[in-house]
Amino acid sequence: MEEDCCATQLIYGDGQFNSSGLDRFVKEVKLAECGLSYAVVAIMGPQSSGKSTLLNHLFHTKFREMDAYSGRSQTTKGVWIAKCVGIEPCTIAMDLEGTDGRERGEDDTTFEKQSALFALAVSDIVLINMWCHDIGREQAANKPLLKTVFQVMMRLFSPRKTTLLFVIRDKTKTPFEYLEPVLREDIQKIWDGVPKPQAHKSTPFSDFFSVEVVALSSYEEKEEKFKEEVAQLRQRFFHSISPGGLAGDRRGVVPATGFSFSAQQIWKVIKENKDLDLPAHKVMVATVRCEEIANQKFNQLVYDEDWLALEEAVQTGPVQGFGKRLSSILGTYLSEYDMEAVYFDEGVRNSKRQLLESKALDFVYPAYTTMLGHLRSKALEDFKVRLEQSLNKGGEFASSVRTSTQSSMLEFDKGCADAAIQQADWDASRVREKLKRDIDAHASSVRSAKLSELNINYEKQLSASLSGPVEALLETGGKDTWTSIRKLLNRETEVAVSKFSAAVAGFELDKDTSTKMMQNLRDYARNVVEKKAREEAANIMIHMKDRFSTVFNYDSDSMPRVWTGKDDIRSITKDARSASLKLLSVMAAIRLEEKPDNIEKLLFSSLMDGTVTVSSSQDRRIAASTDPLASSTWEEVSSKDTLITPVQCKSLWRQFKAETEYSVTQAIAAQEAHKRSNNWLPPPWAIMAMIVLGFNEFMLLLKNPLYLMVLFVAFLISKALWVQMDIAGEFQHGTVSI
Repeated sequence: MEEDCCATQLIYGDGQFNSSGLDRFVKEVKLAECGLSYAVVAIMGPQSSGKSTLLNHLFHTKFREMDAYSGRSQTTKGVWIAKCVGIEPCTIAMDLEGTDGRERGEDDTTFEKQSALFALAVSDIVLINMWCHDIGREQAANKPLLKTVFQVMMRLFSPRKTTLLFVIRDKTKTPFEYLEPVLREDIQKIWDGVPKPQAHKSTPFSDFFSVEVVALSSYEEKEEKFKEEVAQLRQRFFHSISPGGLAGDRRGVVPATGFSFSAQQIWKVIKENKDLDLPAHKVMVATVRCEEIANQKFNQLVYDEDWLALEEAVQTGPVQGFGKRLSSILGTYLSEYDMEAVYFDEGVRNSKRQLLESKALDFVYPAYTTMLGHLRSKALEDFKVRLEQSLNKGGEFASSVRTSTQSSMLEFDKGCADAAIQQADWDASRVREKLKRDIDAHASSVRSAKLSELNINYEKQLSASLSGPVEALLETGGKDTWTSIRKLLNRETEVAVSKFSAAVAGFELDKDTSTKMMQNLRDYARNVVEKKAREEAANIMIHMKDRFSTVFNYDSDSMPRVWTGKDDIRSITKDARSASLKLLSVMAAIRLEEKPDNIEKLLFSSLMDGTVTVSSSQDRRIAASTDPLASSTWEEVSSKDTLITPVQCKSLWRQFKAETEYSVTQAIAAQEAHKRSNNWLPPPWAIMAMIVLGFNEFMLLLKNPLYLMVLFVAFLISKALWVQMDIAGEFQHGTVSI
């Protein structure tokens, strides 16, 4: 099927730009796919000079042609464009309204200049259609046209180099070799006569234009010859933009995707009668188009299915291959941007690419930080598990922490490397530092817990090994009680400290911390002894009474005493009180330091030996001033080591004596009763009286054996009753019950 040229009016006769028509044309001819591989060919010349006819035969377009039988009048109004059929690369033909038309009049050249400037701004090749008979003539119809072209060229600050292809119509018998030099001379004269800005006063013509000349036969008189020559000319438009082609040295090309926008903006500037700065226009077109492409790619990224799936997955946990997947997604859209914007201004293209990349990276960065958060949490949990397992297997704490930390940090670093993307060098050091702080905090917490547990265990051991023995030693209240307690304390403390030191060696504590913990353990052991001593001192009265009861009521064989007449109650009482007072002296102060004191001597001299009755008030004042126990402190004993003050000892002793007096009284009464129970026989004088007075009866019994038998039987019965009724035991309490 024959290719359609898609002829479209680009600019209406009133100067209105057909933007919607141009957009349709670009889509229909698929111009956006061409990149920089396209060309624009415009034709200008006098009205009714056969411009449209030439384009139709040259490019197989379908521009409207003048009907010769209807008279010579304006056929093309405004500017039309069409695709050149069968030409590679894609070539756009632009048919301009003819100059010198009677329809606009002599004075209305505004549109003529505007359209000429537009053609020069957007075209790579401009066909100048002119009559052969005008060459060399001073008043030729082509001179106003060339002046217009050169004048508007000056309005382009840095114009693109344009190929001017002069098409000499209706050539005569004059050889072409003679026509071309004359034409070039005319062109140079016109160029020299055109006013130029200061910047281009000395700029040669060749910097602005490349000139080509071709001559064609008359279409009306030699149609076949005309078509043959046009066919030959057509071949020159194949690959026209390649080096050596008609437009091989062109520059400042607008990429095909920006052609529509560029054309609209150029016409807008021309219509506003402003100078057209093509370099700035090129940058502006590149800016707009690159920004449009960047926004399009960013919007596609936002709704990309792979991205949405990745974003959703990373919310629930770490994603394997996160960085590779995200890099691929970003790379796809950046590559698409590069492909679509490759032909635009490099500076603008790169700038917009950086903005697109920055915007895309900002968009996906939260997912990256979420990924790092998952990696940090996972590494921290793995550290906790590894540390616990290592400690459960008996590993030393410090080495377990180092090993677990290295493994977790290595795992985190691998995860960060996996999460890293090619498009950005995101720094994960802050998250890594936070992970390290979290690991250190957890290790510190576990270390504190483990050390606290060890400390509590050894404190319990010290408490168990000291409390009972110290209590027993204090209750004994012997001469060497505190010496034994000191030895016990030192022995148990050193054993515990030695074991504790070995146990905490694996924690690799600094010297100061280790020394402090050892000292705390020693202080705890001392506190256990002091606490137990204070507890026992608080119950000193009970202990004294128990000691008194033990010594007073039990003999040296721990057998209960039977108070007979042979027991010296006074001496036993003194011994019992001495033992109790000895216990009081032992518990009066803490003696963990090997310092001598006079507490025992002072108590015995004051309470056991110094009992003096003071009657008068003056004597009582004198006694108080000389009483060694009238004080709240002991000599050579600090207040913190004092358990019972001298004044308290004196008060306790009075209370003790009062509460033990009853036991002594009971013992004395029991002794008296025992004495009475052992005196159940009559007195000696009574026995002598009975012997003297009963002598006759005694002799009678000896003479009569029957009486003896009766007496013997009575004795047996009495003895049986005596033993059966335990009369001897009853009489131990006296003949009369008290």
